Amino acid sequence: MTVFIDSDVLMDVLRGEEKEVVSLWHSLAVSDTAMLFSALSAAEIWAAARSTEHVQIMKMFRPLLCVPVDREIGKQAGEYLRKYGMSHHLKLADALIAASAFRHQAALWTRNRNRYPMPQLSFYD
Repeated sequence: MTVFIDSDVLMDVLRGEEKEVVSLWHSLAVSDTAMLFSALSAAEIWAAARSTEHVQIMKMFRPLLCVPVDREIGKQAGEYLRKYGMSHHLKLADALIAASAFRHQAALWTRNRNRYPMPQLSFYD
């Protein structure tokens, strides 16, 4: 199995406030599951980081694989924006996250599925 982890889940793991999320995180970390994330999520995490969290953030990202945004992901994200941008207020970052998860055949782990109206996406929970 491959799981693509969204920024909101990473923040929950970092802060440790949502016990269910942290428990699922630990289960994934010791399994054979590939855990992917986007550089967009890294930027969001670092932007919100407290200075006391820097070491923790480095440790959190260590077992994850960062997926680069390539032209195919950009194309797919553009298609998502065209289709869902107005009707669902889809943002560029979310379109790129969804396209990355779809391209890598990964289940998207997010705490806010409403941001991802694409029927072809699968979700992890």
